[in-house]
Order: sequence, then structure tokens, then C-alpha cells
Amino acid sequence: MCGIVGYNGKNSAIDVLLSGLKNLEYRGYDSAGIALIDKDINIIKSVGKIKNLEDKLDIDSLKKYNIGIAHTRWATHGEVNEENAHPHRVGKITLVHNGIIENADILRKELEEKDYKFNSNTDTEVIAALLDYNLEDDFLNTINKTLEQLKGSYALGIINENEKDKLYAVKKDSPLVIGLREDEVYFASDICAINMYTNEFIFLQEKDIAVITNDDDEVDVEVYNGNMREERYIDVIETDELTKSKNGYSHYMLKEINEQPIVLEKTLNKYLDDLDLIPDISDYEVIHIVACGSAMYAGMVAKYLFEEKAKKQVIVEVASEYRYRSINYDRKTLVILISQSGETADTIAAMRYAKEHGATTLAVVNVKTSTIAREADYKLFIEAGEEIAVATTKAYLLQVALLSLIALKLAHDKNLIEDINKYIEEFRLIPKLVKEVIDKEEVYKEIAQEIYERENSFFIGRKIDYAYCLEGSLKLKEVSYIHSEAYQAGELKHGTISLINQGMPVFGILTEKDIYEKTLSNVKEVASRGAKTIIITTNELKTDNDLEVVVPATSIFTQGLLVVPTLQLIAYYTALLRDCDIDKPKNLAKSVTVE
Repeated sequence: MCGIVGYNGKNSAIDVLLSGLKNLEYRGYDSAGIALIDKDINIIKSVGKIKNLEDKLDIDSLKKYNIGIAHTRWATHGEVNEENAHPHRVGKITLVHNGIIENADILRKELEEKDYKFNSNTDTEVIAALLDYNLEDDFLNTINKTLEQLKGSYALGIINENEKDKLYAVKKDSPLVIGLREDEVYFASDICAINMYTNEFIFLQEKDIAVITNDDDEVDVEVYNGNMREERYIDVIETDELTKSKNGYSHYMLKEINEQPIVLEKTLNKYLDDLDLIPDISDYEVIHIVACGSAMYAGMVAKYLFEEKAKKQVIVEVASEYRYRSINYDRKTLVILISQSGETADTIAAMRYAKEHGATTLAVVNVKTSTIAREADYKLFIEAGEEIAVATTKAYLLQVALLSLIALKLAHDKNLIEDINKYIEEFRLIPKLVKEVIDKEEVYKEIAQEIYERENSFFIGRKIDYAYCLEGSLKLKEVSYIHSEAYQAGELKHGTISLINQGMPVFGILTEKDIYEKTLSNVKEVASRGAKTIIITTNELKTDNDLEVVVPATSIFTQGLLVVPTLQLIAYYTALLRDCDIDKPKNLAKSVTVE
């Protein structure tokens, strides 16, 4: 959520800034804006899509500007309008901001007493006013003094009108990366915004301040740490050209669902060829799995596998609550963090909390250059590539796949399974089976046709099937806006069954043989009360239900990898019939970088 792009160089800034903003659209946003420096500062802002901003720009007249900052906003303080959109300008200061300032209301009152007047409801304008109030000739000292007064998280791109040859970039708890090229320096909140220009990057650390200067001879960058000592660590990263094309698919979500067999094979083979890449975690007495949203639901799948097959106690916690609990750690505690972006603010905070208390951390992450990847004690990478659609598909599936492999290796390390090779071979066959499941599109279209006019639904299952229900329910409401709840099948009758009415869709997931009959009886209970039941099951447990998706039966380690794509495709085709903005659902952001 929210995106920052900055450029200081010898060429025109406007094309770089617009291109960067477009590459950050996947993060989710509701408004956008640009500030460009020449003899004056030109600020243009717009609500809605970046196209709306482009329509307001006279590109030819803006070509003369070679320094600028840009931003996509996802509203946290104040409604969606141009006044609240970034950049914000107060006095001599213009800036863009990702993050949240927790003491903004207190600071706003103090500044109002000093005759500052505010045009927006944002915490960002408060930062600009505070910088302007603290302004002195040594702007580095001004920034440092201001940061000491702020509580919260921030990535900042700053313009000081007294120094129109400079841009300043500041980072705390929100990602910011500098890109380097001869006579050009870029910065952005995500490497994908600028990696088409360079492969040399400086990843700003906590409380770093970067000063980017454009003088007559060259463009240079200086980076100062929190102690105001200059440092500069350049990473050279060979990044593949990001595939922005939909490759003929109508939506990125559909494209990414269809990419799952390819990325599954790439991820699985890396670990199947060398299981020792997965650390031995058998000595840890307790495992905490900490994540948000779909990543947490992947953790729920892992909990069942770890406990049932590896006999290891697991606690799954939502990251936003984790560090507020009273938790006893010792050296026998392992905390597994799951995040696609590696920049999820709540998950980063939970990781640091665990590390401060002496726990070992292991990250399951997609982005190798991310904060979580850099700071975790152990890191295991999925190979999802970039996801453009806001609702995760391939990253979630790969998280489940890798966590399942970790559970398999843990069971093997504890001598709880006799023949690991048969499971390894099963994992190798899974990408092909996933492709077969995805190709049953007519089944998913038929189900979508039956449910798309409904406004409420349930997903029910038991044991590990309930974990699949959580993700299936989330996916449906994310992209189709149908209200949906996931319930343990046996719990539905304890009150909630009163909500069942004629034609309400109820999805029953039945892959667990030992409790198959119990779950099926729960499905029949809701059917007898008028529900339209849809069953997802295996070819060993087929029923006579009118609407049924059947996938190949495999072991518990891999069964979910065949169930999940069916839920994704039902959600996709339902959203398509409801004419929803599938790739960018309302109010949602791809990378949640605020708490």
C-alpha cells in the first residue's frame, strides 16, 4: 500500500516518475500525485487511477524538470480527495510519505498553536509542517531533530526549497531503496519501480537519511545512519525483466493462477533436489507461526501438518496481535514468519519482537531483498516471481507448498515417516496435477453461474480442510465482494446455522478420510435447510451432490495444493460475472506496509 518514487538526474524526471507509479499500482492506492523542481515547485494531484493524473499533466511542458518525487496513496488519515493526496507542501517543505505517524494529532495541535494551518487531514502534512518549523541552514540536522519528535513508521521523499538541487530520502519501518546510474539517482518504496533503469541499489536501513545532490558536474548520493555517520553499501542485483503483460489473459489474477504449475515446479525442485536447504528444526520445543491474511491461512495448513505428522506443537498468531501478547520465549522457540512481500509491517514488527526476546526466526518469503529476508535468522524463498493482482494466488500456493515440505522434512528428521522418497516423488508430480485441476474451467464457471447473484455464503470443513476453507472464503469476498465466512463444519450448528436460507451457497471441503462422513453430514444439514451446497473433494470420496469439484487424491502433504486452485477459480469466475475490479479490489492493498 502506498508507493514512493523519486528521481534526481540529468534527464527529464516526469517519465521516470510516471513509469514508477505505474509499476507500483499493484500495491493498491486511491490517489496519486507528483512534485517537480525547477526554479519553482510544480505539484499535480488527482484522485483515482494514475491515468487520471496523466490526463491532468502537460507532459511536454514538464520535460524541463529533472528532479521530482511522486506518490500513490492508500488512505489512512482522512478521506480520499485531492487535499489529502500526496505530495504535501508546508512552507519550504514538500514531501511524500509511506507509513503512519502515531502522534500526529498531538503534533498537529502543537503546530496549530504556532500558527500553522492545515489543508488536509493527513499525518503527512504534519511531518511537512514540523520540518518547516524546525528548519535551519543544516537541513540534515533539521531532519534528525524532526525524526526524534515522530512516533510511528515512515519512508519519506523530501524537497527543501532552499536546496533545489537536492532530494532527501528517509526510512524507518517502511521500505525505501536507492537506485544508482551514471548521472541519475532514483529512490522508491519497491525495487520494481526502478529496476528497469539499474541493477545497483542501496537498501536504506532504519533511520538512514540519503542526500541526493545534482550539481553542475555529477549527481551523487550520500547516506547517513542514525548516528549521522556516512555509509554506503551498494548491492548489485540482477533482476529479470518483470513481466507486465497479461499474456492474453483477461486479468492478472487469471494469468497468475495459470502460472502456478510453473512456479510450483521451480520452487519445489530447488528443495526436493537438496532437502538440506531446509534447516533441521526438530530441536525446537514449540513453533510460533506469525503472518497476516492469506499468509496466516497458509500457516494454519502448516499447523495441522506439523502437529499431525511431525508431532510438534504449533501456535498460529495473526501478526498484528502477536507482539501485544505476553509470550514466554526461550532458545527452544522457533518463530516462522510468512510474507509474500517481506515488507508486511505487522509481520516485521512481530519478527523484531521475537528476536528481541531471544527466539530464533525463520522466514518464508518471496522477495529476497526484503526487510524480513534480510533480518530473519533463517530464510526460505518461494519462487513466485511478481504478483500483480492484489488478491494473492500463486504466492499463497507456494507458501503452502514450502511449509508442507518443511513439515515433511521435520517428520523425517524425527524418524516419524518410513519412506520419505515416496512423498518426494509425489511432490514432483504435483505441478502436473495442478495444471489438470486448473484446466477444468467449465466446472468453475458453472458454479460461479449458480452463486454470483448471492450476497452471503459459507465455507465449512474439518481439520486441515477448515484451513483451506479460510483461504477459499477470503478469496471469494476479496474479489467478488460476496460476504463469506469460514466455519469448522461441526461448529456451524451451534448458532450460526440460523443464518442459512433458501439458495445460500455453502461450500463443503471434504478431503480428510477419517472425518469424511461427519463433514458430509454437516453439508446435508445445511442442504435440508435450503442451502445450495457445493462440494470440493477427491476422486476417492466423491458424492452425488449436484455441484461438485473432484481433484486427484494424494497424501495430506500435497492434497491442499490441488484444492486451493479450485477455490481461486470459483472466486475469479464469480467476480467476473459480478463485473468486479478483479485485479484491484476496492479498499485493498497488495503490500500492507502500515500497521
